[in-house]
Amino acid sequence: MMTNVMEQSGSPIRPKVEQPTVNGSEPAVPVPPVTGNAGQAEARTGTEEPSAVARIVQIRERIDEIDNALITLWQERAALSQEVGTTRMASGGTRLVLSREREILERFRIALGADGTQLALLLLRAGRGPL
Repeated sequence: MMTNVMEQSGSPIRPKVEQPTVNGSEPAVPVPPVTGNAGQAEARTGTEEPSAVARIVQIRERIDEIDNALITLWQERAALSQEVGTTRMASGGTRLVLSREREILERFRIALGADGTQLALLLLRAGRGPL
Protein backbone atom coordinates (compact mmCIF):
# COMPACT_ATOMS: atom_id res chain seq x y z
CA MET A 1 0.00 0.00 0.00
CA MET A 2 1.25 3.44 -0.84
CA THR A 3 0.36 6.68 0.83
CA ASN A 4 0.24 9.48 -1.69
CA VAL A 5 -2.71 11.78 -1.16
CA MET A 6 -3.95 13.48 1.95
CA GLU A 7 -7.68 13.60 2.54
CA GLN A 8 -9.73 14.88 5.41
CA SER A 9 -12.37 12.64 6.94
CA GLY A 10 -13.54 13.69 10.34
CA SER A 11 -11.33 15.93 12.44
CA PRO A 12 -7.84 14.40 12.03
CA ILE A 13 -6.22 14.45 8.62
CA ARG A 14 -5.30 10.92 7.61
CA PRO A 15 -3.33 9.82 4.58
CA LYS A 16 -5.39 8.26 1.83
CA VAL A 17 -4.06 4.76 1.22
CA GLU A 18 -4.29 3.15 -2.21
CA GLN A 19 -5.65 -0.36 -1.83
CA PRO A 20 -4.33 -3.12 -4.07
CA THR A 21 -6.99 -4.18 -6.55
CA VAL A 22 -8.08 -7.38 -8.19
CA ASN A 23 -8.35 -6.86 -11.97
CA GLY A 24 -8.13 -3.12 -11.35
CA SER A 25 -11.64 -2.87 -9.95
CA GLU A 26 -12.14 -3.82 -6.32
CA PRO A 27 -9.80 -3.76 -3.33
CA ALA A 28 -8.04 -7.12 -3.00
CA VAL A 29 -8.64 -7.06 0.75
CA PRO A 30 -11.77 -5.31 2.00
CA VAL A 31 -10.94 -2.54 4.43
CA PRO A 32 -13.55 -2.01 7.13
CA PRO A 33 -14.61 1.60 7.63
CA VAL A 34 -13.17 3.30 10.68
CA THR A 35 -15.97 4.71 12.81
CA GLY A 36 -15.62 6.89 15.85
CA ASN A 37 -12.67 6.98 18.24
CA ALA A 38 -13.71 3.94 20.31
CA GLY A 39 -13.78 1.65 17.30
CA GLN A 40 -10.61 3.06 15.74
CA ALA A 41 -8.21 1.44 18.20
CA GLU A 42 -9.85 -1.96 17.91
CA ALA A 43 -10.19 -1.72 14.12
CA ARG A 44 -6.48 -0.95 13.81
CA THR A 45 -5.04 -3.20 16.53
CA GLY A 46 -7.66 -5.81 17.41
CA THR A 47 -8.05 -4.52 20.96
CA GLU A 48 -9.29 -1.47 22.82
CA GLU A 49 -7.07 -1.91 25.90
CA PRO A 50 -4.92 1.26 25.94
CA SER A 51 -1.59 -0.25 26.99
CA ALA A 52 -1.97 -3.09 24.46
CA VAL A 53 -2.89 -0.59 21.73
CA ALA A 54 0.19 1.49 22.52
CA ARG A 55 2.48 -1.56 22.48
CA ILE A 56 1.00 -2.87 19.22
CA VAL A 57 1.46 0.52 17.58
CA GLN A 58 5.08 0.63 18.80
CA ILE A 59 5.82 -2.88 17.53
CA ARG A 60 4.19 -2.15 14.18
CA GLU A 61 6.31 0.96 13.75
CA ARG A 62 9.42 -1.22 14.09
CA ILE A 63 7.95 -3.80 11.71
CA ASP A 64 7.38 -1.02 9.16
CA GLU A 65 11.00 0.12 9.55
CA ILE A 66 12.20 -3.44 8.96
CA ASP A 67 9.89 -3.82 5.95
CA ASN A 68 11.30 -0.61 4.44
CA ALA A 69 14.86 -1.85 4.98
CA LEU A 70 14.00 -5.22 3.41
CA ILE A 71 12.46 -3.52 0.38
CA THR A 72 15.51 -1.29 -0.07
CA LEU A 73 17.89 -4.25 0.28
CA TRP A 74 15.77 -6.36 -2.09
CA GLN A 75 15.94 -3.65 -4.75
CA GLU A 76 19.68 -3.17 -4.28
CA ARG A 77 20.32 -6.91 -4.45
CA ALA A 78 18.24 -7.29 -7.63
CA ALA A 79 20.10 -4.41 -9.31
CA LEU A 80 23.50 -5.85 -8.36
CA SER A 81 22.50 -9.30 -9.56
CA GLN A 82 21.31 -7.87 -12.87
CA GLU A 83 24.62 -6.05 -13.23
CA VAL A 84 26.53 -9.30 -12.63
CA GLY A 85 24.46 -11.04 -15.33
CA THR A 86 24.89 -8.21 -17.81
CA THR A 87 28.64 -8.07 -17.20
CA ARG A 88 28.97 -11.84 -17.49
CA MET A 89 27.01 -12.03 -20.75
CA ALA A 90 28.79 -8.99 -22.24
CA SER A 91 32.08 -10.80 -21.72
CA GLY A 92 30.83 -13.92 -23.49
CA GLY A 93 29.80 -15.79 -20.37
CA THR A 94 26.62 -17.70 -19.63
CA ARG A 95 23.34 -16.12 -18.56
CA LEU A 96 23.30 -18.17 -15.35
CA VAL A 97 25.81 -19.85 -13.09
CA LEU A 98 23.81 -22.70 -11.60
CA SER A 99 26.45 -23.57 -9.01
CA ARG A 100 26.12 -20.02 -7.62
CA GLU A 101 22.33 -20.32 -7.52
CA ARG A 102 22.58 -23.67 -5.69
CA GLU A 103 24.98 -22.07 -3.18
CA ILE A 104 22.48 -19.27 -2.46
CA LEU A 105 19.56 -21.71 -2.17
CA GLU A 106 21.51 -23.86 0.27
CA ARG A 107 22.56 -20.88 2.40
CA PHE A 108 18.95 -19.72 2.77
CA ARG A 109 17.67 -23.27 3.38
CA ILE A 110 20.17 -23.81 6.18
CA ALA A 111 19.36 -20.48 7.82
CA LEU A 112 15.58 -20.44 7.35
CA GLY A 113 14.40 -23.91 6.40
CA ALA A 114 11.91 -24.54 3.61
CA ASP A 115 10.72 -20.92 3.70
CA GLY A 116 14.32 -19.85 3.15
CA THR A 117 14.45 -21.87 -0.05
CA GLN A 118 11.31 -20.14 -1.29
CA LEU A 119 12.69 -16.74 -0.35
CA ALA A 120 15.97 -17.49 -2.14
CA LEU A 121 14.07 -18.52 -5.27
CA LEU A 122 12.23 -15.19 -5.23
CA LEU A 123 15.48 -13.28 -4.74
CA LEU A 124 17.15 -15.14 -7.59
CA ARG A 125 14.23 -14.47 -9.90
CA ALA A 126 14.22 -10.76 -9.01
CA GLY A 127 17.85 -10.55 -10.09
CA ARG A 128 17.89 -12.71 -13.21
CA GLY A 129 14.26 -12.88 -14.30
CA PRO A 130 12.24 -16.04 -14.82
CA LEU A 131 13.94 -19.11 -16.25
